Amino acid sequence: MDITALIDTFLEAPAFAVVGASRDRNKYGNKVLRCYQQNERNVFPVNPGTSEVEGLAAYTSLKDLPEPVDSVSIITPPHVTETVVEDAHQTGVKNLWMQPGAESPDAVERAEELGLNVIADGSCLLVVLGFKGP
Repeated sequence: MDITALIDTFLEAPAFAVVGASRDRNKYGNKVLRCYQQNERNVFPVNPGTSEVEGLAAYTSLKDLPEPVDSVSIITPPHVTETVVEDAHQTGVKNLWMQPGAESPDAVERAEELGLNVIADGSCLLVVLGFKGP
């Protein structure tokens, strides 16, 4: 599948999660979450260190989400991304978007081995959906 098809498949999901969502509005984990909100997408922040991000309840892990999600944006250090891949597989996630800086060769390889659709080519959700804001 080419990158455009992978992105289209990712964005067709009815619900999304942002692993690495941040309360700091200057961080990409916050901007990606707000980008989903700006585009009126059903989104869940995942951050074990806080209970709320941008007015939404934050969840400790993908396993704690109140409903299943098909697509997950990952904004974490690469060694954490490798754990997120395993959690995503265990919870039935089909699509992963490793934002620039979150990817690692091991995480990409493992996600592909598990049959997940993976976007990890440097494409950024903020550009694709058009983030508005500081």
